[in-house]
Amino acid sequence: MDRGQPSLEPAAAAPGTSGRCVIAPVCAVLRLRRRVCVLRKRRLLQPGGGPNVGTGAPRPGCSSPVPRADTDQPQFFTFDGPAELSSRTPRKRRRRSRLVLYPETSRKYRPRVEHRNRAQRCLLLLVAIVGFQVLNAIENLDDNAQRYDLDGLEKALQRTVFGQPAAVGRIVALMRDYLATHVHSRPLLLALHGPSGVGKSHVGRLLARHFRAVLEDGALVLQYHARHHCPEARAAQDCREELARRVANVVERAEAEEKTPLLVLDDVELMPRPLLDELHGFLQPQRPHHFHNAIYVLLSGAGGAEVTRFVLQNASRTLPLRPDGVRSAQAKAAQVDEDLRTSLQALLSRDHPLWQAAAIVPFLLLDKRDVVSCFRDEMASEGFFPDQARAERLAAQLSFYQVAGREFAVTGCKQVVATVNLL
Repeated sequence: MDRGQPSLEPAAAAPGTSGRCVIAPVCAVLRLRRRVCVLRKRRLLQPGGGPNVGTGAPRPGCSSPVPRADTDQPQFFTFDGPAELSSRTPRKRRRRSRLVLYPETSRKYRPRVEHRNRAQRCLLLLVAIVGFQVLNAIENLDDNAQRYDLDGLEKALQRTVFGQPAAVGRIVALMRDYLATHVHSRPLLLALHGPSGVGKSHVGRLLARHFRAVLEDGALVLQYHARHHCPEARAAQDCREELARRVANVVERAEAEEKTPLLVLDDVELMPRPLLDELHGFLQPQRPHHFHNAIYVLLSGAGGAEVTRFVLQNASRTLPLRPDGVRSAQAKAAQVDEDLRTSLQALLSRDHPLWQAAAIVPFLLLDKRDVVSCFRDEMASEGFFPDQARAERLAAQLSFYQVAGREFAVTGCKQVVATVNLL
């Protein structure tokens, strides 16, 4: 029956053969199923088996269970144990943002920024505030300097002071830098030194006249003459107290009006040492704030011999003057001004420390051409015609140093006024 095909016609069954016909197909089916289970078992034991690897469940129809694969062990080497590997949670993948698709027929707009940085706005605001403050400070500097009309002062000094272009330029430059602001840490101390008759007192009078006009208050300008206010017969301590009181009144009033006062002190070489100590005390930082906002101009003949010696020794280094030129005079004075200031300050600092804190402005000797200009100016002010020949004859009556083909007046323009009054 196993190998042959069954007959379609019914046949008479022999007695005892009916049971054999039923058992044979059943045994064949069992053999087939056993064979299939063996094949499946072999396939599962091979690496990279089917989807049922590791389940441990028996196949339907198989007599023995399929051995279970050990899935607790990691498939690759790590330092973590099986418990740590099983406790890890898988990471979630980030969803990528979808691209913004604009319609073909509509206008495209840039999407608005949802979160803007506030620190950037604060930084821009801070830069704007600082820039505004800087511009405001620059405007205030110009306004404060324009109040004192330093350009007009410079023109007046150049027109009426003869033979001192370097000194005039230095005075105006120092005042321009100081008066650029109203608040200062220390006062400005100008020390004008030179021999007699070179124009120190004349410059002091011009400065006082100019500041009285621009400040519109004569009380903010103090002129102190040591020969007049503190003669030899008066006690030095009384002079010191009077000077301290007058200076305090001027600076306090100037502070109330928010202006810079001018204090001109003439004949400083005649002041006793207590007065120099008091002047030096005005420059100290422990003084009240209103003492720092002031301009002191000291007119002194101390160091006049040093200026005379220096000019005569360096007369060959100077350039000849042009009849109608001012730049040549400035070049002449600039060559010797720096060296002269250094030597003069070193000499004066030995007598008192006040000169160490001062800005030294040396006044040079006047040559014969400058003296002639002084005669013409004085003759015009007295009502005489300023004749050049007559002025030269008057200047020839004075004494001169003759060095390197040049003539320097011994007394400067000191005797010009007295000589013109005799006409």
